[in-house]
Order: sequence, then structure tokens, then C-alpha cells
Amino acid sequence: MSGAGKSSLARALAMKLRAPHVELDELFWGPEWTPKPAATFRELTRAAVSAPTWVVDGNYSSVRDIVWPRADVAVWLNFPLWLVLWRVFWRTAHRLRTREALWHGNRESFRRTFSSRESILWWVVTAHAKRRREFSLLRNSRQFPNLKWVEIRWPRQAEAFIRALDAHD
Repeated sequence: MSGAGKSSLARALAMKLRAPHVELDELFWGPEWTPKPAATFRELTRAAVSAPTWVVDGNYSSVRDIVWPRADVAVWLNFPLWLVLWRVFWRTAHRLRTREALWHGNRESFRRTFSSRESILWWVVTAHAKRRREFSLLRNSRQFPNLKWVEIRWPRQAEAFIRALDAHD
């Protein structure tokens, strides 16, 4: 779910594990928020996860069949809607104010954020419950038996998860 903290957690995990950090958003988006062709996105993803170790952040069902069979652990940031919405709002406000460049020079825009059908805020509101159901079903299915699931419901649990890796160094 956008805004839950996937990228921040993945960066921290990648650093702890000394593994490459793969951001699916970077592989998916082209300039001017244009999605890359599906075949290109799939090939870039396949190449990224062909390394022996990696940490992927992102949730694109279109490449799940590439990423998940090669993964050991799925970390599900299952935060409440109000928290995710709060985080997305403030992250987006920061990006609007600073004009922070994202993947391939893309930037958040006021119009895209607040007055379009592509609004990240609207997407969070409309997708949150659907994503929770989807991940609950995936976690309980036998589709990816290789995956150990870690469900994190609060930011403090994410911090504890990272700290626990220190105990295993």
C-alpha cells in the first residue's frame, strides 16, 4: 500500500542484509508518469531479481509471478487506513513543497494529487480495504509455499523487525 513505508523499510532491510534494493516503482514508471510497456517492466523486474539476494519494495500483481517464487519472505505492512492516509498526505505535501524528483524526473503535482482520478490520496482511500483482503487471501493460500509471511501492523513493529536483524548478525 502506497504510503505505508515500504520503500523506507526496504532500504533499511537492504542495508542490513547488504543486498540490492529494488524499487518496483522505478522499474514501472517512465518519464512524465508514463507506465513502461508491460513486457519492459517484466523484463526489468526479472533482471533485478535474478541476483542471488535482493530486497524488493512494491506491489505489482503483474510481476508477482516473477518476484514471489524467488522470494523467501513477504513483509506485509498492514497499517490502518487513517495512518497510511496521514503518511501519504504529508509525504506528498513535502514532495510538492520541495519539488523532489522521483523516478525518471517525475514530480508530484498539485493537480495530480488533489484534483484528478490519479490522485494518490484517492487511490489510498479506495484501494486500502481491497489490498487488505487480497493480501490476507494470498497469505493464507498455498500459491507461494516458499514465502514466510511477516505481518507488521504498526510502525513500531517495523522498527523492532529491523532491530531484530541486528541480533542475527
